[in-house]
Amino acid sequence: MFEVRIVDAKRYYITTAIDYVNASPHIGHAYEKIIADVLARVHRLRGFEVHFLTGTDEHGQKNATTAAAAGKAVKAFVDENAAKFRDLVGLLNLSIDDFIRTTEPRHARGVETIWRRVRAAGDFYKKNYQALYCVGHEAFITKSDLVNGKCPAHDAEPIVIEEENYFFRLSKYRSQLRRLFEERRDFVVPASRYGEMLNLIDTLEDISVSRPVEKLSWGIPVPDDPTHVIYVWFDALTNYISAVGFGQDEAQFERWWPASHHLIGKDINRFHSLLWPAMLISAGLAPPRQVLVHGFITVEGQKISKTLGNVIDPGAVARELAAESGAAFEVCIDAVRYFLLREIPFGEDGDFSRSGLAHRFNADLANDYGNLLNRTVPQLERHFDRQVPARGPEAGKDAALRQTAVEVASSIERFIDRLDFKGALEEIWRLLGTANKYIDEEAPWQAVRTDRARAGTVLSNTLEAVRIATILLSPWLPTATARVWEQLGIGASLQTQRLDDARRWGGLAAGTRVSPGAPIFPRIETKVGVAPGPGRSAAAPAATSTGGRGTVSTISIDEFRKLDIRVGEVLSATRVPGTEKLIEVKVDIGGEVRTLVTGLVPQYQPEELIGKRIIVLANLEPRRVRGVTSQGMLLAAEWEGEVALLTVEKDAPKGAKIT
Repeated sequence: MFEVRIVDAKRYYITTAIDYVNASPHIGHAYEKIIADVLARVHRLRGFEVHFLTGTDEHGQKNATTAAAAGKAVKAFVDENAAKFRDLVGLLNLSIDDFIRTTEPRHARGVETIWRRVRAAGDFYKKNYQALYCVGHEAFITKSDLVNGKCPAHDAEPIVIEEENYFFRLSKYRSQLRRLFEERRDFVVPASRYGEMLNLIDTLEDISVSRPVEKLSWGIPVPDDPTHVIYVWFDALTNYISAVGFGQDEAQFERWWPASHHLIGKDINRFHSLLWPAMLISAGLAPPRQVLVHGFITVEGQKISKTLGNVIDPGAVARELAAESGAAFEVCIDAVRYFLLREIPFGEDGDFSRSGLAHRFNADLANDYGNLLNRTVPQLERHFDRQVPARGPEAGKDAALRQTAVEVASSIERFIDRLDFKGALEEIWRLLGTANKYIDEEAPWQAVRTDRARAGTVLSNTLEAVRIATILLSPWLPTATARVWEQLGIGASLQTQRLDDARRWGGLAAGTRVSPGAPIFPRIETKVGVAPGPGRSAAAPAATSTGGRGTVSTISIDEFRKLDIRVGEVLSATRVPGTEKLIEVKVDIGGEVRTLVTGLVPQYQPEELIGKRIIVLANLEPRRVRGVTSQGMLLAAEWEGEVALLTVEKDAPKGAKIT
């Protein structure tokens, strides 16, 4: 397993690729920016001084051609589209420190400076040549790169270019690049991308770095030669140093360079891992410390394509989720952030699906995280005047919850240093799962009747686990965690918290006044038409009641009499393999044993159900749920995040009908 390289223990400089502005941003752009934002926020949690850069790439043939096709002046076109990418920063709640556009004067000064340095090193020369040029890549390619005469990445034929250009002596730097790769076995991560680049070093040829003005005028002029503009990649890559003062503010440049991490997609690895270090070495500058290469996103299993009509706007997805769930739009943006990094291991390709997003929203955010808050804060309001009670002596599962919280908080750095965002989130969910099981087993809503002090201890411990989980989740869910923090009533801002605060058990002081509020992650009800996710069926007959939410149509007494509702006794209960929430129960409903599947975890564990007298809707049409035929429905009440199975007041016999 690779680990990220941090040399300076106090500063962290992370960049994303700057985006072409020939089209609007989509979910793929969002994915890269979210990864970078999580890394930036986690490093702030660790106490680092952070500089987070993103921006837009606005020169080159592709932008000029697209502007012409749209009938717009190229400057007006790039201004319009650059604004969309700037808006993406706010939409995704990215904690950037700078946004650079390659049309800015500060960038042009940086490009001119590095050009002069490379020229002074003797690494430019002019020559006439003919080559194939892919406009989509903004790069020269060879016939061997083509499939059926087309660039496979863009499904387009390259254009033939014959002209005199400036060339950069890239081949001169093969040995220096090989030395760099041998000295830093983790210079490019993951290892598969490192290996690809290492294998290319001995094949590197000199590369064209300019275009004649009569062929392409939209670019930064070559210093001292107004007949040429600088090739877009030589221009674009320089943003990483021009944004931190190169060529104009040497103190700022020395403060932040070399970058800790360049975060990029796998399609531009070659430019960042080979061309860019060679340019820097030629200019007498240090290469970046590490290049992090992520995979591509597909949508519902298909490549993102305008032709297929599956270009996904992350804002539109969040608006849909907000409409379906009732959650705030900004919280739904958090859900998109969470889904992408929970589902896709770093470096691999991954798929975005609306059903998967809905599943994660319900199962993880609503049930596990939001519901834990909803089950505790209202009880403090009801029984403890909204104040966090003082903890009593440890008993029951108290020590186990505390130990899990400290372990989880102490492990997050290890996961992040391996870029294992999925593993980090799973570890945080281990804490949430432990806390949910803890409150289920300790049942403070029952203990408060006989042992108020013990109930207070359980509620205080549960909210302490919520506090720690909230600090740890803040890089992924910046808006939602801030709202949880408000309900916890903690005076210090969440933004001031550090990992050390999460590692310290007992940070939620007794007497803190909580601020109960509406559920931050209201569950998506399947009636609104959201496709079910893994482990959940839209037709599953074992759902609990909705607690009276939503519009309920009336029925006649004759329709009610059609319902066969009986008293049953649970004989056995086991978890359904491969699911997080489902329990298979055997219920005696009076001379007949039925199998039912119910989604009551974490409110109930299987062993808690055995022997209970419950209420069963017995004549519901059987349905298959995860390979098990469910022959009815358990009835339950839901309120303020709590769930309770319905029963009868007296010891009614099994099979007794409810009328």
